[in-house]
Amino acid sequence: MFDTILIANRGEIACRIIRTARAMGVRTVAVYSDADAQALHVAQADAAVRLGPAPVADSYLRGDLIIQAALDTGAHAIHPGYGFLSENPDFVDAVIQAGLVFIGPSADAIRAMGLKDAAKGLMAKAGVPVVPGYHGNNQDPAFLAEKAAEIGYPILIKAVAGGGGKGMRLVEGAANFRENLASAQAEARTAFGNADVLIEKYITTPRHIEVQVFGDGTDAVHLFERDCSLQRRHQKVIEEAPAPGMTADMRSAMGDAAVTAAKAIGYAGAGTIEFIVDGSGGLRADGFWFMEMNTRLQVEHPVTEAITGVDLVAWQLRVAAGEALPARQEDIAIDGHAFEARLYAEDVPAGFLPATGVIDHLVFPAAARIDSGVAAGSEVSPWYDPMIAKITVHGADRANALRALSAALDQTQVAGMVTNLGFLRALSRDPGFVAGAVDTGLIAREQARLCAAPVPDARSVAVAAVTAAGIGRDAQTGFALWQPLGRDILLGHGGDDTPVRLFVQGGGRCDVTVGADNLTLRWRGADWGLPAVRHGQRVTVFGPQTLTFDVIDPLARAGDAPGGDTVLAPMPGLVRDVAVSTGQPVCAGDRLIVLEAMKMEHVLRAPRDGVIAGVAVATGDQVTAGALMVALEALG
Repeated sequence: MFDTILIANRGEIACRIIRTARAMGVRTVAVYSDADAQALHVAQADAAVRLGPAPVADSYLRGDLIIQAALDTGAHAIHPGYGFLSENPDFVDAVIQAGLVFIGPSADAIRAMGLKDAAKGLMAKAGVPVVPGYHGNNQDPAFLAEKAAEIGYPILIKAVAGGGGKGMRLVEGAANFRENLASAQAEARTAFGNADVLIEKYITTPRHIEVQVFGDGTDAVHLFERDCSLQRRHQKVIEEAPAPGMTADMRSAMGDAAVTAAKAIGYAGAGTIEFIVDGSGGLRADGFWFMEMNTRLQVEHPVTEAITGVDLVAWQLRVAAGEALPARQEDIAIDGHAFEARLYAEDVPAGFLPATGVIDHLVFPAAARIDSGVAAGSEVSPWYDPMIAKITVHGADRANALRALSAALDQTQVAGMVTNLGFLRALSRDPGFVAGAVDTGLIAREQARLCAAPVPDARSVAVAAVTAAGIGRDAQTGFALWQPLGRDILLGHGGDDTPVRLFVQGGGRCDVTVGADNLTLRWRGADWGLPAVRHGQRVTVFGPQTLTFDVIDPLARAGDAPGGDTVLAPMPGLVRDVAVSTGQPVCAGDRLIVLEAMKMEHVLRAPRDGVIAGVAVATGDQVTAGALMVALEALG
């Protein structure tokens, strides 16, 4: 076994690898950018090496600096985690040439599966079923449009070097094929340095089911399936294992196909074979097709660990150190059911825009497994993925695991920034999801309900007000001749102001008036009936829904006069394209600006008909959230 390993990653996956390495007695070395100097993974590792500035091109993608850091700190091997350089075969070659061990598959295996078109051809030759489509080299837009028509709409455009939904577009008809093609190619070029795409038939009731495989270069086993059908814009939200409705015949067929795929390329280490499954008539052994292979540890690996009892990172280290497969196929069994929910800093009602800032308060339930790279006081920066944590639960069966998931989400508390926690709670209670009727279109169909902004109830407003006022159990009534003194608090939420009047009665009691509602709050051990925290001029109340209120000083409020219509940057990002100029007439919905954030393109469109009064940015500009992009004025 290695004495020391370097982890070429950051955040929750770096912390997760450190946890297993420490349990195995292996010393760890972290690497970090300037933005991550105070990050949790840096504090947890035995040693840490600075790579460079915040941009990934200057830090986490600098393979030369990472290899030198490993050599300088006495590391014997490099664990890539996921993302960044984890599936870069040239980096693997460089690691090996430096006399180090890469904890993962060979460069040849990564190259074989790295381009989706070539991988599908390889899998077809190995007898693994593949989706109908065009996987060739001709990237002429007119030719691709012809192929799309031949395959038949709806179709998917997918980056050949892609993953995580980047460079992927669903096209319903020929009329918008060209626009979606250009957008997918631009996004693919930015994310992967390769604009090539493939065209595939879109399965109308698709499920995304993947199989965890593990090989030692000669032999391979599978650790059953995960259902990752709950997706938003092709990005996974909640994963579970095993897949609901899975039959023994289909599990056997999928497992055999996955192992065949791994053996076909002499795979070593942890990998995932992703399949698209036709869920329209129930799961059947002839209704799944190979999509791609992820030649690395997958984000959602904890659900597999939960149902098998296997520590996949420990297996990675053991096989990379020269050991054979730690278990035979017949030794691996399913125990119970598991769910994983991905908690992100993102503004759901605003379209899941990534959020940034400092986490003021962070509490997780003790009964759940938490994989996180942040803590209270950590900053979620605009430079990297805005994941806060992965929350994983296990139960004897799906129903029990689902109850555990719902409870874990209810007990999670985050303050200081917007998150998708309310969305995850709503999704965990969705009737279709609860019944196991999942497919990749569920979130899109139910988006309006799942993503509705929370509406404060009078009780939550009252708790926010007493928290804002700093009133606790032992608060005194104060002196008054005839009745308790009233105290006024003004709270803001969702653009609306709510005046609240408080009357402290003593003895752990406070009467509160919220509009026409009169409530009495009583101190219950640690709070006024709902947990709440105040940080600065903001109060967060935790309960059936998480609600954030601004504490407003009426005297400090300025009466800003309304100005002309403006289009503001919804998040920090890079301006990729400016499609309009001053004086140009536009219609509601016209494309104005293309903003890139988190390697995804976001199109800013005209909110109404008008004339462009001014453009405040240019292509290549880096902008902050709220920055003025375009000003509009009325037509003629």
